[in-house]
Amino acid sequence: PLISRNYKGDVAMSEIEHFMPLLVQREEEGALAPLLSHGRVHFLWIKHSNLYLVATTLKNANASLVYSFLYKTVEVFCEYFKELEEESIRDNFVIVYELLDELMDFGFPQTTDSKILQEYITQQGNKLETGKSRVPPTVTNAVSWRSEGIKYKKNEVFIDVIESVNLLVNANGSVLLSEIVGTIKLKVFLSGMPELRLGLNDRVLFELTGLSGSKNKSVELEDVKFHQCVRLSRFDNDRTISFIPPDGDFELMSYRLSTQGGKEYLMRAHFGLPSVEKEEMEGRPPIGVKFEIPYFTVSGIQVRYMKIIEKSGYQALPWVRYITQSGDYQLRTS
Repeated sequence: PLISRNYKGDVAMSEIEHFMPLLVQREEEGALAPLLSHGRVHFLWIKHSNLYLVATTLKNANASLVYSFLYKTVEVFCEYFKELEEESIRDNFVIVYELLDELMDFGFPQTTDSKILQEYITQQGNKLETGKSRVPPTVTNAVSWRSEGIKYKKNEVFIDVIESVNLLVNANGSVLLSEIVGTIKLKVFLSGMPELRLGLNDRVLFELTGLSGSKNKSVELEDVKFHQCVRLSRFDNDRTISFIPPDGDFELMSYRLSTQGGKEYLMRAHFGLPSVEKEEMEGRPPIGVKFEIPYFTVSGIQVRYMKIIEKSGYQALPWVRYITQSGDYQLRTS
C-alpha cells in the first residue's frame, strides 16, 4: 500500500495485503469485478492511472455511496496535484493525509468540494500550510459548496451546452449504436448568495405546464444527473432546476438521449496509405470521425431562460453557447 487511512478501526490494516493477489487471480480467471471479498472483508475498488483506490468494509455498505466517494477523492486530488499518480502521492504525503481527514470522518463523507477545501488546506510546492486558524463557515453551512461574501464588479453567468454524438455503424451501413450525451456547464461570476432557475425545453415540463400542444419544440431527457447544488425535491415536483451555484466553473447537469438523428449524409472518401506487407492479413480497423459544430445542438435542447435572484437586487447577464461534437463515433469497414 502506498498510503492508507483507517477511519473506524474495525478492519485490520493487514487485510489490504489480500487485495492484489485476489485481483490478479480474478483477472486470470476472467471473473474480475468492482467488488472483491476475502472472508468477511469486502474490497470496493477503482483504478486511476497507475493507482488502485480501495475501500474496505465489513458491513453491507451502500456501494453507490462508496464508489461516489472514491471518484470524488480522485477529483479532489487532481485539483490539488494536477495529475494523480504514484509520484504525486509520494511527493505530497502530508497534504494527502490532511485531505483524507477532511474528506471523511469515522467512515462518513464530509467536505468533498475542492473549492471549499482549498480555503483552509492550502499548499505551496510540497509543503502544507494552514491558511486560516478558524474553520470557514462554509463547512457548517447548509450550502457547503459556496463561500459567503463573494463580490464581483460585473455579475455574469456563462452557460455551455455541450453534446457529444456516439455512433457505431457496421460495414453494411446499419446503425448498431446511436446516442447523444449532453452536459450543461456553468461559469459563475455572481456576488452574494444568488438563487438561479434554469428553464429548458423539457418535454415533461411542457406537458405539466400545458405547453406541449404549442409550436414549442421539446426534448425528452433521459438519465439526468445533477450537481449536488440542485434542489432535487423541487425538480421531482415541477421539473424546476433551482440552485445556489458554486463559484466559478462546475458541471450543473448531464443527460442522455437515445434518439435517432434526423438527417443522413453520404460521404465517399479515398485514403492513401503506405504499402505494408504482412504475412497475415488483419481486419481493417474502423474509421473514427472527429467533428465540432458550434451554435448547434443535435438534440434540439434550448435554454429558455435563466433567472438570477439575489437579495441585493443586482442585474446579471447570462450568456449561452451551444456546441455539438463527436464522441465515440466509429464506422466499421469490415
